[in-house]
Amino acid sequence: MTVSLSERAYHEIRQMIVRLDLAPGAVIREDDLQASLGLGRTPIREALQRLVRDQFVTVIPRRGMYVSGIDVSELALLYETRAMLEPFAARLACARAKPEHWDRMAEVLDRARRPGTEAFELIELDRSCHELMWEAADNRFLTDTLDMLYAQSDRLWHMYLADVDDMGEAVTQHVEILDALRDNNSEFAATLVEGHIRSFDEQIRTAVRRRLESPLTNA
Repeated sequence: MTVSLSERAYHEIRQMIVRLDLAPGAVIREDDLQASLGLGRTPIREALQRLVRDQFVTVIPRRGMYVSGIDVSELALLYETRAMLEPFAARLACARAKPEHWDRMAEVLDRARRPGTEAFELIELDRSCHELMWEAADNRFLTDTLDMLYAQSDRLWHMYLADVDDMGEAVTQHVEILDALRDNNSEFAATLVEGHIRSFDEQIRTAVRRRLESPLTNA
């Protein structure tokens, strides 16, 4: 599938925001993005307009564009939305998947279990598992929404990386989810996916509390 220049710009700029290469509150400069991505003004502008709609970028009239802040008070909204849509995607995936979807997920999980895999690599592999389930669900509107929501969750994870517990638990959860998906056990798969989302939410909440309770934070 051919990816348009604006689509490429969108994903590359969003990745910079998610990984905090563009930190919350940072000024967005179109000329810098053109130079770093090797793209023209039009795809950059189209990508930024989409990032504004997805709430990764904020426009302040007469001042410019900035990377949106991370409002941890909206964690509950992010969780409840993902907890509703991800299990639905699991049900669709059970009905529509091809065997190769689950073979590819098994390969991802094999990579995740290799000794010495870093936490940032595990979150990328976690995302790959979700993306394969969305692909199997075969609903582009659902996929687009989940893709944006996952990116917001991923951004929070990167922000609190030092305070997040071992990501190995997420790998174990995906192994169980894969077994249910392979068996076409849609309700059990949906339940496991919801539990996986809840576990992530709890880890981020714990990380936020640790950061807020840190003596350095209150100094």
